[in-house]
Amino acid sequence: MIHKFPDTDSQRIAVFAGSFNPFTVGHLSVLRRGLQLFDKIIVVLGYNIDKESDAIRINERRESLSALLAPLSQVEVWSWSGLTVDAARKAGARFLLRGVRTVADFEYERNMADINRELSGIETVVFFATPSESMVSSSMVRELSRYGHDVTRFLPPNPIV
Repeated sequence: MIHKFPDTDSQRIAVFAGSFNPFTVGHLSVLRRGLQLFDKIIVVLGYNIDKESDAIRINERRESLSALLAPLSQVEVWSWSGLTVDAARKAGARFLLRGVRTVADFEYERNMADINRELSGIETVVFFATPSESMVSSSMVRELSRYGHDVTRFLPPNPIV
């Protein structure tokens, strides 16, 4: 199957998608390393349109993430409800950028990469978490925060440099 991509002046564009709730130091690490390979990365803040709470808060979360990532001029932030490959096609991206922390993450991402390639021809580029960030997940940060623990070391500095 031959896939046609929009003309993007030969820019290497990637989509880095996730719920990013919250956006962690691990996410920032993947994004920064991705900027060494890609001319532009669109961070796609995914949400479930069927969940009213997601749909209500998505604009606030997108604005907050946009402000955090503003120093990175090659980065845009979008919100999206739907398949990531559809967001990538709309953006003219030929790549998906993903981060992997565990073997379970790897298995999941490999299967998704195969499906996304079959559906769209879009390739997935995977970065492995650095050892110091491999235990950091958004759900872990949310739970620690819920129980009153300081989570600042797991979150990017504001503003990032």
